[in-house]
Amino acid sequence: MNAFESVRIGLVSVSDRASGGVYADQGIPALRDWLTRALRNPVEWQERLIPDEQPRIEATLRELVDDAGCHLVLTTGGTGPAPRDVTPEATLAVADRVMPGFGEQMRQISLAFVPTAILSRQVAVIRKGALLINLPGQPKSIAETLQGLPQGTPPVHGIFAAVPYCLDLIGGPYLETDEAVCAAFRPKSARRPGPVA
Repeated sequence: MNAFESVRIGLVSVSDRASGGVYADQGIPALRDWLTRALRNPVEWQERLIPDEQPRIEATLRELVDDAGCHLVLTTGGTGPAPRDVTPEATLAVADRVMPGFGEQMRQISLAFVPTAILSRQVAVIRKGALLINLPGQPKSIAETLQGLPQGTPPVHGIFAAVPYCLDLIGGPYLETDEAVCAAFRPKSARRPGPVA
């Protein structure tokens, strides 16, 4: 048995073409792969593949938090400047509070690779007791923004290092990470001893 707290995570891929069957979705598999390696907690997954339609995105985010009870919701896709890219607008529309540091850090990480990172409009918000984060659409960029650039000079923190403590502060489950993938940061006063094997 896993002695760590269970967490419910929503994964949302926003893509007209993938949801329409034009090509296979790569966003949800990339998110799930990275999180499976990073988290030591047992995870209940809630996955949704939907088109770039703001009312549909809003309804999906509300459903994952309000009905499915997700503690963390990660979206991928729909964050650029094209007319159909409306994921940030939908995310802000369902927000109770905005967490701008996540988007700022994602753009900083991506700028180390491509100058077009400044076109990304990812946001993160809190709705009720859940954290919702928009991630880039490409699997490589998803991993880079979550994990950061630990071998960089200087090293750059990925956004996921702050997610466990954020969930602590909003009443979510206590997330434990595999430090080889992502070392979660918490103040000493917020750390719990690990489960006894």
